Amino acid sequence: MNYIDEKYRSTLAEALGLTSAQISLFWKGRVGFYGLLKALGVGPGDEVIIPAFTCVVVPNAILYLGAVPIYADVESETYNMAVDSVKRHISSKTKVIVAQNTFGLSADLEKLATLANGAGIRLVEDCTHGFGGFYQERPNGTIADAAFFSTQWNKPFSSGLGGIVACRDQALALSMRDWEKQLPAPAFLKRLSLGVQILARKYLLTPGLYWTLLKIYRYLSQKGWVTGSSSGAELDSAQMPADYLTGMGAVQKRTGLKALENWPENYAHRLKIAAIYSDCLKKLGYPAISVPEYASHTFIKYPVLVRDRDYIFRKAEEAKIPLGDWMLSPIHPIQSNFEEWCYPYGENPTAEFLSAHVINLQTDLGISVSLARKCCDFLTREQEQLIRTNAMDY
Repeated sequence: MNYIDEKYRSTLAEALGLTSAQISLFWKGRVGFYGLLKALGVGPGDEVIIPAFTCVVVPNAILYLGAVPIYADVESETYNMAVDSVKRHISSKTKVIVAQNTFGLSADLEKLATLANGAGIRLVEDCTHGFGGFYQERPNGTIADAAFFSTQWNKPFSSGLGGIVACRDQALALSMRDWEKQLPAPAFLKRLSLGVQILARKYLLTPGLYWTLLKIYRYLSQKGWVTGSSSGAELDSAQMPADYLTGMGAVQKRTGLKALENWPENYAHRLKIAAIYSDCLKKLGYPAISVPEYASHTFIKYPVLVRDRDYIFRKAEEAKIPLGDWMLSPIHPIQSNFEEWCYPYGENPTAEFLSAHVINLQTDLGISVSLARKCCDFLTREQEQLIRTNAMDY
């Protein structure tokens, strides 16, 4: 283990109030999630409850183990798992409940832990959106039995691509570290591609080029011509890609360490930009973002519901306003063949409504105060498109 590796783990551990031994590192967050489920004994026929407002890579990891993803509906106010829906889906086959931190807001972990503990089920935090936030004054990722994080491009802090697993249980942490050591390092071309993309993103990504570069990146990523967040194979079927199980490379650790050290500035900036959006939307009669007393919100994205999303995206592109499209479907970005991922379309009405109408306002360090205000001007011009109620029959 070299200096950068040790420093990255120790800095992560310090931020989470853990030890370096409780941290394991992977090529992507989904790889860590897969390994975590495996370490928890998840296998063929087992059920794992996840929110019906997630990314397809989450059910993929479950399916790769021969287990079954079970989708619980979410709350319209928080976009997080509805505890009552989770309760209805618990069965004798349930092995794990996965509580997602959506857009930077923790789920109600105390209630979910009560459900899980009462049924002998393990609770895992999906902190791919949640680094830096808190639940009852404890860092996200340290409340459940274990948690997995992503440091992909648009996550709270970025190493280009990357995954982290944090385990409260020492035996589980040891198992994860042992499994991490068995994984191959990223291939040379993967490392090279990622390094070039990190530099390109730093120097080329501007608001004026946002939409063009986004389209190019996603096209090349799906074709497998660049090292993307999701390969075409992950979006085409629920079969594990050949190079899925990979460890974290040195360029990711170096990039992640630098970004992690700048997290306080990053976090303060996100809260500042989110406050500008909140003030604007309040003036437009839009309901305030729900932040329960038990949690702090990091606003990795700022969700807004609109009537016609395609129209809003077209207008935003014309106005050079960078908008995000998390989550385009209950298992983003899948738009068809839901049965391939065991998703029962029509059974999670809140998640399906939200995923048909949500857009994301950007909050990262590339969004200046002036650009945030330009975005507010755009929303004001298009205010008739805003859905000003949480009701699905708006």
